[in-house]
Amino acid sequence: MMTVLGCIVYSHNPWLVLVAVLICCAGSWVTVRLFQRAAGTSGVQRLGWHVLTAVAAGAAIWCTHFIAMIGFEPGTPVAFDPVLTVLSLLVAVVGAAPGFALACSRRLRFAPALGGAVVGVAIVLMHYIGMMAYRVQGLVSWDPGYLVASVLISVAFAALALHAAARLDRPAMRYAAGGLLGLAIAGLHFTGMTAFQVSPMLVDGIFAQPQALQALGLAVAGVALVIVGAGVASYLIDDSVRSESLERLRRMALTDSLTELPNRSSFNDRLDNEIYLADQTGGRIALVGIDLNRFKEINDLHGHAAGDRVLVVLAQRMRSLLQEGEFVARLGGDEFVAIHRMREGSLLDFLSRLETSLFAPIQVEDWEAVPGASLGVAIYPDDARDKSMLIGNTDLAMYRAKSDMLKNVCFYEPSMDEAIRARRTLASELREALESGQLDIHYQVQTAVETREIRGYEALLRWLHPRRGYVPPVEFIPLAEENGLILQLGEWVLRNACSRAASWDPPYKVAVNLSRAQFAHADLPTLIQDVLADTGLPPERLELELTESTLFADRERSLYMLREIKALGVSIALDDFGTGYSSLETLRTFPFDKIKLDCSFVSEVESSPQARAIVRAVLALGKSLDIPVLAEGIETQGQLSLLRKEGCDEVQGFLLGRPVPLGQIVNSGQISLVTAADRLVHP
Repeated sequence: MMTVLGCIVYSHNPWLVLVAVLICCAGSWVTVRLFQRAAGTSGVQRLGWHVLTAVAAGAAIWCTHFIAMIGFEPGTPVAFDPVLTVLSLLVAVVGAAPGFALACSRRLRFAPALGGAVVGVAIVLMHYIGMMAYRVQGLVSWDPGYLVASVLISVAFAALALHAAARLDRPAMRYAAGGLLGLAIAGLHFTGMTAFQVSPMLVDGIFAQPQALQALGLAVAGVALVIVGAGVASYLIDDSVRSESLERLRRMALTDSLTELPNRSSFNDRLDNEIYLADQTGGRIALVGIDLNRFKEINDLHGHAAGDRVLVVLAQRMRSLLQEGEFVARLGGDEFVAIHRMREGSLLDFLSRLETSLFAPIQVEDWEAVPGASLGVAIYPDDARDKSMLIGNTDLAMYRAKSDMLKNVCFYEPSMDEAIRARRTLASELREALESGQLDIHYQVQTAVETREIRGYEALLRWLHPRRGYVPPVEFIPLAEENGLILQLGEWVLRNACSRAASWDPPYKVAVNLSRAQFAHADLPTLIQDVLADTGLPPERLELELTESTLFADRERSLYMLREIKALGVSIALDDFGTGYSSLETLRTFPFDKIKLDCSFVSEVESSPQARAIVRAVLALGKSLDIPVLAEGIETQGQLSLLRKEGCDEVQGFLLGRPVPLGQIVNSGQISLVTAADRLVHP
């Protein structure tokens, strides 16, 4: 060991030795980092990193050797064979490459150590080919002990270096690996130079001057630094790209892709933190559940692109109103949630700002949307003892707000639990009812006033619950709309009504109501055609009823749908006439076969001159447009007599027949019809 140190101190230029050591250390560190990056990739990317690793390693090995050789002072003139010098560089690069590739293999247990040994052999070959290129004016001899020791040092330390570098789970190993690789390179060189002995001789020849060699050594050092710097730059660029990619992935994992608001995962983290802070400081937080009121309608009538636009605008508005201690996230669909760290009087201000942003109109292309929202509020720790209960109680308050048309914001109250849970239970039971045969269709007769003839029956959905008895449609139809069952229910009613009517004798018409969601569905004409084909009901015996509000949102699309349906031979009735937005314009634009006068006018026709005037005007309008008018809700003889006098075409109501199951019409139909006819003849 002392002999090797003596060789370094007394036989080398200290400045060039220092430069060589710096190149060796920097090159070894860069080589290990590039190798670790290669080990963490696969395919073509791994191949690219292996090439960079081999080039960096070869440059570090060769430049360390070459600069240290230039710094060696044998006491006699020296020169270098250019061919062997270049060959030694190629051996360093090409010989190290398979070693690094082998070290990354997962098939062999000791692959990193074996690969490192191969790199160590490449270092040995490079050094001694370089020594062959070293021309001195004297006799050269070798000390076998130091020569063998240099080979063992190179192979052993290189094997340990890559074994340490392959342990990616321990970041500290990269520094140990760099140091071990540096020892393999420097240890081989200086031990080998100790084995190298020269006896000077005076022989004529061309030999380099010491100053020229030193300048060459510095130039080589500069080139080595450029190569090593390129490796560092490649690593840093890739590291930066990886960091950006990881940040992008992290952002994607925590951010809603459409609105760029925080998503459910981010919300859960924030709520955990806010609850922790509230526990530590004795503070309070408000959790606000936000559910848009008309989002499904916007999607159904204008398409999902319009719905997405509404969500983006609302997200931008809510993000812009946030102040310190406030947070808004999108949980999915049209559901948002907000967190507010409460201060004196701050909650009402926050809710007011939210309402303003959610109820302001949104311009989407050539139409205007006013989505509105239902907000449910629960406060921690007043209304809940933990996160799960807080979220649950917020949901209960929000569902209460959705069911109360007069309130946009509802605060949690303990009494809500039972009512909301009952509503959720009913929604679940409705789904079961559809599958288990609890639903039935009742029929209400529609009769011509003048001829006393039955014109048809309106099909009305009824639910006979095994424990609750009959559940009113006003209760379960909104539930079906909220839970996405309305399309399934609507198709069930249409198919069953048509199937049963196909066997009627006489062949009366059957009238079926269409929900807004059904009419918005693009496949409705195809569904009607399939149902008629499957049931065998002639198209002219089917009448579909829809309200003005169903048509109003998208008039062009509604007109197209009505024409498609009428082309099948099915008739269309305008239901609840007089309660919509623009009845006269609707009648002028759309091809209706019947007008159904809303029962709210009929109920007051005997007592209110205004109601009587409206009924008279509607009947006159129907005659002028050649569209028959059916009056709904006939319950008294006085109403019937007045409508008959004013020239009403058809009537429907409890006076003439309540909605009953099909079996009652078939079994006692003649008696019921005579009774209805008697009422018409003898008012």
